[in-house]
Amino acid sequence: MFKNRFAESLRNFYSIKSHKYIRLDMNSIINHVLISMPHIDDSLFGNSVIFMCEHDKKGAMGLIINKRFEKNELTELSANMNESSSEILNSVPDLYLGGPVLVERGILLHSEKLYSKRSIKISDDFFISSDKEVLLNIVKDKGAKKNRLFLGHSGWSAGQLETEIQNGDWLVQETSPDFIFNIPAKQLWNLSIQSFGIEASGPSSFSGQA
Repeated sequence: MFKNRFAESLRNFYSIKSHKYIRLDMNSIINHVLISMPHIDDSLFGNSVIFMCEHDKKGAMGLIINKRFEKNELTELSANMNESSSEILNSVPDLYLGGPVLVERGILLHSEKLYSKRSIKISDDFFISSDKEVLLNIVKDKGAKKNRLFLGHSGWSAGQLETEIQNGDWLVQETSPDFIFNIPAKQLWNLSIQSFGIEASGPSSFSGQA
């Protein structure tokens, strides 16, 4: 069943008309992904795929969706958390490093099924929340199956991201829930960069992620 769902996700991903350069305006890359170019030599942002949550004249904010913590790292994190936070952490199969900003703060990227008044709507398909009640719904198995939990986020000051894109550091691509939630994280960057006809480089040095 998983293989069929994965194959469908790949078909949907490659059917997206994503090979055109996107003309940047104030809100154009919200609900898109940034794909780092192979020349980016950074342990965190190298070989990364970032889901964009905010982008306006004041700056931008996104979540790295393919940098997963390893089990030994999760054990160490859980040992240093309070009981409720540890319960949330232990209830999810994977935890991701969303970026270097506010790494002590959990952010849940989820589908509409987990929507609450405390969730922030990114689009019809995506919501984010840092509310503990929403996070505890995962523990109680009341949450959407389509979700990813992050610690921290990635941020850019006014004009910074636009400059990086113009310098050729990032590609911008439309995305979908299938791509975000169903394709294994370790395959996201390779699939993304290859869809532009660019040869992928070696694996990222962060926690074994490619």
